[in-house]
Amino acid sequence: MNKKVTLVTGLWDIKRDTLEEGWNRSFKDHYIEKFKDLLNVPCNLIIFGEEELKEVVFEIRSEENTQFIVRNQDWFKNEFYEKIQSIRTSEQWKGRAPWLPESTQGKLEMYNPLVMSKMFLLNDARIFDKFQSEHLYWIDAALSTTVSMGYFTSDNVLDKLYDKVNKFLFICFPYEANTEIHGFAYPEINTYIQGNINKVGRGGFFGGPVDTIGDINGKYYDLMSTTLNDGFMGTEESLFSILLYQFPDLTCYSLIESNGLIYYFFEKLKNNEAIFHSELKRGSLEIIDYRKVALYVITYNSPDQFDTLCKSFEIYDKDYLDLPKRKILLNNSMDRSTDDKYKELCTKWGFEEIKKDNIGICGGRQFIAEHFEEQKDLEHYLFYEDDMFFYNGKETTCKNGFLRKVPGLYKKSLEICNMEGLDYLKLNMTEFFGDNTRQWAWHNVPSDKRADYFPEHPIKNNHTFDFPNTIFKHIKSHKNIPYALGEVYYCNWPQVITKEGSKKMFLETKWANPFEQTWMSHIFQLTREEKIKTGILLLTPTEHDRFDHYPKEERREN
Repeated sequence: MNKKVTLVTGLWDIKRDTLEEGWNRSFKDHYIEKFKDLLNVPCNLIIFGEEELKEVVFEIRSEENTQFIVRNQDWFKNEFYEKIQSIRTSEQWKGRAPWLPESTQGKLEMYNPLVMSKMFLLNDARIFDKFQSEHLYWIDAALSTTVSMGYFTSDNVLDKLYDKVNKFLFICFPYEANTEIHGFAYPEINTYIQGNINKVGRGGFFGGPVDTIGDINGKYYDLMSTTLNDGFMGTEESLFSILLYQFPDLTCYSLIESNGLIYYFFEKLKNNEAIFHSELKRGSLEIIDYRKVALYVITYNSPDQFDTLCKSFEIYDKDYLDLPKRKILLNNSMDRSTDDKYKELCTKWGFEEIKKDNIGICGGRQFIAEHFEEQKDLEHYLFYEDDMFFYNGKETTCKNGFLRKVPGLYKKSLEICNMEGLDYLKLNMTEFFGDNTRQWAWHNVPSDKRADYFPEHPIKNNHTFDFPNTIFKHIKSHKNIPYALGEVYYCNWPQVITKEGSKKMFLETKWANPFEQTWMSHIFQLTREEKIKTGILLLTPTEHDRFDHYPKEERREN
């Protein structure tokens, strides 16, 4: 058991046994018994509670791995108490949802003062900690109701948290709201993030490195004060949700299923499958670093294709060559006679070369995603194949009327991606075989999904262009570059991809032999589920030009 990680908890009898059926729980028969499950976990434990709780604790635990801090319920009647009660008893608040008046937070005087103080208790644990812990995590005293304590006693999940978490962690579940989130008015809650909250941080387990807790506690205190003064209240979980969006530099989250059960996180953690995300800031350019970028190019048996691509970068926007911190050539070539020329060109254009023996286009994409994940100091990557050049001809528009040439595309595309919190941004409206006005993912999603997503086009047919249009939800402009947000399909054309986007697209689910159609289907489903946010420039700056051909039998997807 990792002694650098300490769990923090607390338990008080707030008379939940007085509530109506469905809401009531016995303090002695439920909470105390579940609390005993936690007490049997052998890690260091800091416990808050009233004096009489001590007897229960030290019947099971020793002073060596336990710190008990006496904290009576009067402590929760702090500067926020009267404001909480005023909102809780108001008809306006109780009317936000039919379940609120009879709920624990609606009926019990001490429920919200207590749960909304968990963050303060975690911060106090940081201050008084006798164990000199490096990580502290709040855990609800009765979490064993839904989470097996075996994760902590035999599965070493605390060790894995220590190794993987470097920001303040929240466990989140997807949440669709129209009127309220735990009683906090919606869309008013969205005004605090200038966007839409679609995930909620759970209050049963949260925390992280000790040096993050003080900062987050201060942000939480300010937010709680502001929202209560504004007349809005949910629970601690409503505030956690806002913090995720407001402070992505300080926080991370791991997503669980929509039922909100936390065991899912620990099961993933046990199996080394837990993914940790950070919410991107929206509507701001202040955290843009144009150098925290990798430029990846896949090439095959043609130094001339690669050289021509680099020349197109230089002419169109030299930032593509000058600003990325790393430029990597994934050399898939089988023709060893090209090795010396490739080496020469990598020196000329400032690329690092990684050699592979024709792992295919999609195999190369998968490798790039895995390679980029290891680059902890980079935030975006750009993907190109050696036959996808920037257009430097005489035409001003493509065949569909979209502009071909815009100045400063490198920086502006990164800015759009960051401002909108995108997972990936496609550069081209017009492609070789078609364009992005039509929803090409329709051809590749499973038949049941096709019928669900496209009720007016449920059946595939032989008419190539008898399929749905792409749904664009917003058309916007940034520094004279128009772009669209919506159900943009994935394909192997040039794009900007974020760190989080790459994880969701290529790493959280993997295929042994991926195809472009596979990813197109998978990523479209994630987009429909609002797990991925996509965009596309209303431009056509690049074009496909394979002038140095190779035998078709050498072409591989993976």
